[in-house]
Amino acid sequence: MEKIILTGDRPTGRLHVGHYVGSLRRRVELQNSGEYDKIFIMIADAQALTDNADNPEKVRQNIIEVALDYLSCGLDPEKSTLFIQSQVPELTELSFFYMNLVTVSRLQRNPTVKSEIQMRNFEASIPVGFFTYPISQAADITAFKATTVPVGDDQLPMIEQCREIVHKFNSVYGDTLVMPKALIPENESCCRLPGTDGKAKMSKSLGNCIYLSDSEEEVQKKIMSMFTDPNHLKVSDPGEVEGNPVFIYLDAFCKDEHFERYLPDYKNLDELKAHYSRGGLGDVKVKRFLNSVIQEELAPIRARRKELEKQIPEIYEILRKGSIVAKEAAAETLAEVKAAMKINYFDDMELIQEQAERFRQL
Repeated sequence: MEKIILTGDRPTGRLHVGHYVGSLRRRVELQNSGEYDKIFIMIADAQALTDNADNPEKVRQNIIEVALDYLSCGLDPEKSTLFIQSQVPELTELSFFYMNLVTVSRLQRNPTVKSEIQMRNFEASIPVGFFTYPISQAADITAFKATTVPVGDDQLPMIEQCREIVHKFNSVYGDTLVMPKALIPENESCCRLPGTDGKAKMSKSLGNCIYLSDSEEEVQKKIMSMFTDPNHLKVSDPGEVEGNPVFIYLDAFCKDEHFERYLPDYKNLDELKAHYSRGGLGDVKVKRFLNSVIQEELAPIRARRKELEKQIPEIYEILRKGSIVAKEAAAETLAEVKAAMKINYFDDMELIQEQAERFRQL
């Protein structure tokens, strides 16, 4: 069996460092590992419209922003298929068929759906498209016969629901769909970076993001104003490392060699944490170190993006070609699904012949 990856992002804004450490950086590593036969990376505009139906221009404008971030981070259209979800109508058809395999109560129990509904204040009036998001995601995954789906731990309930749909379909109609597995970040800090304001989630709507496309000055300003330990009032005070956003970011980004370049008084992050915990280390010094580390990571991404911004028509062509490839792959799966469900009427010559014989005997 081929090893295939399917992953993607909703185009509701520019991508930030949470996306980068949570998925983008790993995608590039997986793409370049040579371990996978195919990699599909989707700009999920149809899913973005489920809670932005009254503002389609927001989604439309951010398609290119996400594509620029993808390419500037190192995703290569020669190695990965980059495509736009809405340009593959087979995904919608698969979603419709899968809806018959899932109950309303099961969707209501999905922890990810519940938290997303609460976050968007949809409790009183939930758009049906948004409510059935797990079914749509299952269609995306199975359409490309994905064996591996890189996700954060908050998305594990979605993968579990997809696996349930695959199991139900195969039980009813025969072994047709491929059972996917989730691939979560190895570094726990990469699963979900907090916002710069200390809030649990980095979110565009909360304005607490460091974007991959931010200028050097913007990144520095955001880092130097980051929330830390509110009880660490003086340099001499012992500081709390656990739950401190600055140290969570360092867990996600820094390596031992960064200390050699930017903070040679310490050998590694453990030494820095120990000093902060016992007191005698100020937040400003730690933030300056974090700024150096993140600037080093983002500088080549920022430079590539500046060059790519001069090639917008070419980027749309990459997405167009990728969408054609994705459509062909999804169409193959859809044909197999229809055959398994016995609704491929015009392709089933055995059915046509059987019916012809039956009516001749009348």
